Amino acid sequence: GCLLFGTTRKAEELLDMIPKIGVKADANLLVIMAHIYERNGRREELRKLQRHIDEACYLNDSQFWQFYNCLLMCHLKFGDLESASKMVLEMLRRGKVARNSLGAAILGFDTADDDRLNLRKVSGKGSEVEENDNTETRTFSTHSMIPYEEFFRDRKFLKLEAEAKDVLRALLAKLHVQVELITTERGVLQPTEEIYVKLAKAFLESGKMKELAEFLLKAEHEDSPVSSDDSMLVNVINACISLGMLDQAHDLLDEMRMAGVRTGASVYSSLLKAYCKTNRTREVTSLLRDAQKAGIQFDSSCYEALIQSQVIQNDTHGALNVFKEMKEAKIPRGGNQQFEKLLKGCEGNAEAGLMSKLLREIREGQSLDAGVHDWNNVIHFFSKKGLMQDAEKALKRMRSLGHSPNAQTFHSMVTGYAAIGSKYTEVTELWGEMKSIAAATSSMRFDQELLDAVLYTFVRGGV
Repeated sequence: GCLLFGTTRKAEELLDMIPKIGVKADANLLVIMAHIYERNGRREELRKLQRHIDEACYLNDSQFWQFYNCLLMCHLKFGDLESASKMVLEMLRRGKVARNSLGAAILGFDTADDDRLNLRKVSGKGSEVEENDNTETRTFSTHSMIPYEEFFRDRKFLKLEAEAKDVLRALLAKLHVQVELITTERGVLQPTEEIYVKLAKAFLESGKMKELAEFLLKAEHEDSPVSSDDSMLVNVINACISLGMLDQAHDLLDEMRMAGVRTGASVYSSLLKAYCKTNRTREVTSLLRDAQKAGIQFDSSCYEALIQSQVIQNDTHGALNVFKEMKEAKIPRGGNQQFEKLLKGCEGNAEAGLMSKLLREIREGQSLDAGVHDWNNVIHFFSKKGLMQDAEKALKRMRSLGHSPNAQTFHSMVTGYAAIGSKYTEVTELWGEMKSIAAATSSMRFDQELLDAVLYTFVRGGV
């Protein structure tokens, strides 16, 4: 009752009175004592009680795992992560031994059952005699004289005893439900996911990344093997990333890599995107180096996150270098969306010449159509910002690289000139060039938008 209503210190006082009145603890009382000691933080008392628990042969599975749940909880309360992790590993080792020997045990039990069945058939007569003897003994006991004092006491407290037993059963049922850290599998204690969560949290809070990684790797070794992307350590790393604990996640990933445990690209990708989102450039560089050592190949989404991060930091050079690396690694990309984002993010950057130079470097050797499209984006960007000198340089560089400008190229140039005004001579020169290209090749087609833009500029300039 004290335990049920939370008055555990009063319950411990009652426990201290038990030896004085000569009450012998049964299985239920041992379990209740364990819960009381755990609530009050009496770890040494729990350790003393452990000897009685281990030696008791009348405990069922529920009582057994309730005690060890209390002991494990007490280790966590004291921050004794070494003892707690050793308990978990020992349970896993015993579970592994039990699984490996299960087949042999079943065979042994079947053989023993057959022997007992044969023995009953052979000694049937002797069994009948023994049964008659037992019947006589029971009859004698039934007709034995019962002292009046005992008979009177039994009749007086029978109802109270039954009620007390009902309350005790209800209490024990509630204690059974409270067990979270340990369960049983074929009579062998096994840790639940909850204990891994609590231990991981405790290790993280204490900053013991190395110890956490070692524990989880050993647990994976003892437990049933799973894929590297679904291991406990990977799940902890992903949880750290979700909680924003990126340094801890990186440390665990380093420990995993140094232990020689390979993992998929998903963990690296998640951490990389989280770093990019928080603009942690140094950590990104370190993670990329680690991923290269581990032979991890990132997908296009990671490169896109890297490009976007560089753009946010106005690092055009870095962004274009990432794009170049993406191209060299032959990572497929969805159209030119990220490149367009790069251009959009670079708006307001006065270093247009640098951008044009870097773009040329990462585009060398690309097919003509893709080159024209990308250069058109550059020219459009400069024209939209009114940087017509840089647009002219880009157009000149575009031609020098062997890319022939098309209607989109000229449209950007014309609208750019029209926006700043007084550039009608340049538009006239462009018009002459367009007609020459159209006469020389069939690739140049005058669309309605281009013709309207040229005509509008001519009318506006009085040409």
